[in-house]
Amino acid sequence: MATIVMERIGRVFISLQHIRQVPRMLTEAAPSMPGTVKDTEVPHYFRERYVSTGYRPLNQNWRYYLLSLFQGHNETINIWTHLLAFLVFLVKFRQLAETVDFVGDPHSWPLLILVLSSMTYTAFSVVAHLLGGKSELCHYAFFFLDYVGVAQYQYGSAVVHFYYAVDESLHRDVHGIFMPAATLLSCLSCLGCCYGKYCNHSLPSWVRKVCQVVPSALAYIWDNSPVAKRLLSWSTASDDPALLYHFGQVAFFLSCAFFFTVPLLERWFPGRCDFVGQSHQVFHIFLSCCTLCQIHASHLDFVGRRELYSRLHGSGEAALFVGLYVITLVVCALIVAFMLRKVKQVFDLKTKTK
Repeated sequence: MATIVMERIGRVFISLQHIRQVPRMLTEAAPSMPGTVKDTEVPHYFRERYVSTGYRPLNQNWRYYLLSLFQGHNETINIWTHLLAFLVFLVKFRQLAETVDFVGDPHSWPLLILVLSSMTYTAFSVVAHLLGGKSELCHYAFFFLDYVGVAQYQYGSAVVHFYYAVDESLHRDVHGIFMPAATLLSCLSCLGCCYGKYCNHSLPSWVRKVCQVVPSALAYIWDNSPVAKRLLSWSTASDDPALLYHFGQVAFFLSCAFFFTVPLLERWFPGRCDFVGQSHQVFHIFLSCCTLCQIHASHLDFVGRRELYSRLHGSGEAALFVGLYVITLVVCALIVAFMLRKVKQVFDLKTKTK
């Protein structure tokens, strides 16, 4: 018995030795990773207000930026918050697919659009924050892609709210114009974000914020009007479980909108939030919570309000909304192509004048 025990202890000791060698093996296998640099070593439109260090150097190979997923820099938390959110939404999608017929039931297509758009915007955000530091052109291209994700998520929010959350009186007033207007506002939001980013190479950062916030705010007010009407008519006697999640998504969105607009933490603690604690990181967390509440609320509405929305929305309406979603993506892609061309023209002009 003692011999067996000693053999097992020896095996455990050998295993622990192997585990201790893993960090060294990974270090030897990975290429040399350049350290981070200060804000003065990157172009000014790469810089975030009150964030002075933690920037990755430009013009490294692609492998460096991919492996920077595991390196400490001022984009690490931004990457991981939306990467984890993407995985959560993916798991939620698999759970919903077990009970919802996303293929054969047209009434489920708005919910499918919301889930897919949620996964898309988080994935595009991860790509932008991970790879946007490679070069000046990559910075614009990947963040323009990020804005496409935001725009199509805004459309996804609009379609589930109009399809599942709307009441009869509001539906009667806006039927026929709600979703076309939501499509237009989503495209304008993409244009505003891209143009604000484009202007950021020569104008103050507040111009970018205005161009991004105003169209997005208009889209949010319009897209969430069915939810706002339901919340305003809420009473303590109501037993609607979706209302709690609708209230949560509104509260989380207002919080993330505040942190997106105001760099509060960096301003209060300059130099201490370069890696962890930036307002944009808090914005990512609140936006992910908002989306998760939105998916929960929409699923509960899908299950609990089927009699109402089946009566309000005629046959073929869900297919029409899918078509408008595709149109939104196409128009946003054209906007990105146009704005990226303008960016290239600016860079070519700068190259010629040198």
